[in-house]
Amino acid sequence: MSTFESRKRQRELNEKLIKFALISAAAISILTTFGILFSILFEAIEFFQLRSFWYFLTGTTWSPGVIGSQFGALPIFAGTFVITVIALGVAIPIGLGSAIYMSEYASPTVRDYLKPILEVLAGIPTVVYGFFAAITVAPLVVKGAEAIGLEATFNSALASGIVMGIMIIPVISSLSDDVIRSVPDSQRKAAFGLGMTHGEVIKNIVLPSAMPGIISASLLGLSKALGETMIVVMAAGLRPNLSWNPLEDMTTVTVTIVNSLVGDFEFNSPETLSAFALGLILFIVTLVLNMISLSLIRKFKEKYKVNTL
Repeated sequence: MSTFESRKRQRELNEKLIKFALISAAAISILTTFGILFSILFEAIEFFQLRSFWYFLTGTTWSPGVIGSQFGALPIFAGTFVITVIALGVAIPIGLGSAIYMSEYASPTVRDYLKPILEVLAGIPTVVYGFFAAITVAPLVVKGAEAIGLEATFNSALASGIVMGIMIIPVISSLSDDVIRSVPDSQRKAAFGLGMTHGEVIKNIVLPSAMPGIISASLLGLSKALGETMIVVMAAGLRPNLSWNPLEDMTTVTVTIVNSLVGDFEFNSPETLSAFALGLILFIVTLVLNMISLSLIRKFKEKYKVNTL
C-alpha cells in the first residue's frame, strides 16, 4: 500500500470519527430534551390521576398540605403573568432603545465599550438581583405608592417585575442589536436618497424590517422571565394570590415548584407531584415560545438575506 493511499484512508477515518462525534452530540442534546419531558410527564400524569386536571387549570385555591388540600393553580398562573408582563414592560423599551442607539447612532468606539458593559447584567447571579429587589427596589416602590396615596407591600409583584425586567434587558438588547444591524444598508441608503431623516429611516424602514427578530428576542426574554425563581422568592413572596394589583404580594410557577419539592411530603403524594404538573405546564409554554421565536428568526433570515454575489 502506497503512502498516499494510507494517508487517504486515515483522512477518511478521521472524517467518519468527526461525523460520528457530531451526530452523537446532536443526539445527546435531543435525547436530553425528551428525557426531561418524559421525566416530568409521567409524574404529572400520576398527579392528574389523583386530582382533577380541569380544577388544576381553573381552580382559585392553592392549599397543599392541609386537610382537604386543593390544587387550583389559577392564582399561581395569574402571579406569573403579572410579574412577567411588568418585566417585559421594563425590558422591551429599555432593551430596544439601547439596541437602536448602539446600532444606528453610536460610533464603533462607543459601541465597543457600551455593549460589553450592558451585557455584564447577564452575568450577574439572580440571587444578587434578588437582594437588589428586596433591599433597594421594594422600599422605593412602597414609598412611591405612599406618595400617591396607595398602599404597597414590601413583597410586591411590581418590585419583582422591575428587577426581573432589568435582568432580561441584555437578552433583548443584544439580539435586537444583531437583528437591526443585519438589515441591509441598501434599504437605508435608498430611504436617505428619498429625503428621509435618520429618525424616519429607523421608524419606517429599519424597525419594520427587523420586527420579526425583535419579537423573537422579546419572546426569548419572556422565556427567561418565566423560569426565574430567586427574584420572586426574595421580592414577591410565596403566597398564591389571585389579584391583578401589582402592589400586592404574589408568587409564580417556579417558586411554587420549589416549595412543593422541599416539603416533608412523600414523593408520591399529591403535594409533591403537583410540582411536576406545574413543571409540565411551564415546559410546554416555554417550548411553544421558543418555537415561535425560532420560526420568526428563520423567516427574518429568509426575507432579508443579503445577496453577496
